[in-house]
Amino acid sequence: MTRQQQMATTLKRIAFIVLLFLIAGVIISAIQKRGNMVTKEVLVDIKPLPDGFNLINEEDVIITIQRSFGNNLTRIPITSLDVERVERVLEADPFILESDVYVNANNQVNILVVQREPLLRVIDESGKNYYLDKFGKQMPLSPHFTTRALVATGHIPLYDEAHLDEEDSILRELYDLTNILTKDEFYQPMIEQMHVEKNGEFILIPKVGNHKILLGKYRDIEDKLERLKIFYTEGLPHEGWQKYKSISLKYKGQVICKKK
Repeated sequence: MTRQQQMATTLKRIAFIVLLFLIAGVIISAIQKRGNMVTKEVLVDIKPLPDGFNLINEEDVIITIQRSFGNNLTRIPITSLDVERVERVLEADPFILESDVYVNANNQVNILVVQREPLLRVIDESGKNYYLDKFGKQMPLSPHFTTRALVATGHIPLYDEAHLDEEDSILRELYDLTNILTKDEFYQPMIEQMHVEKNGEFILIPKVGNHKILLGKYRDIEDKLERLKIFYTEGLPHEGWQKYKSISLKYKGQVICKKK
């Protein structure tokens, strides 16, 4: 390599290094400039439940933030905004499953909220009224909207966080049965209430007709529901919805009807 070629290569390297410093300077300057900026406003986006409704609203989210931070996250330095802490605060709310918080290019604080979805409404033996969500966790009723969930009443013990791990837990049995009914295209629109007797036996209340469905203990549920489905589709249409007082599935292989 000639001396001129060596000088040309050296100059290229120097130019490249200078360019890198210039780019770094611009980036640092932009970061410093943005760091001195303050947030302009808070934008809350709440993902609706499958039925299109919300258990919380934008005001609820802002109030939750104000209680923890003493402000609504506007007019504060962007560098002092701890978005992870904001997400933790929001996700501690009983109606919020997940949240995502970030500041956009316009210095707006964007808050995306995913609500917890109620699966079952419970009125326990003490009169306490609450929901179990899709994961079996307790959540309160909403002051804004009453979701169309199955209702469980009767001799239901007080909520226990470990109920999903207990084999003979009434709450676990109710949770499991609700999942079965709501995922079945036949039963999902048909059953509106489950009732637990003092002896632990289950009763289903359909939306149509004045009869009760006696399930008995929470045993062989799939078999009992299959027998009931056959009876509804093949036998009941011929007899009529209003003819019976009760339909019992307690005994293996049988459907016992009691007339009014």
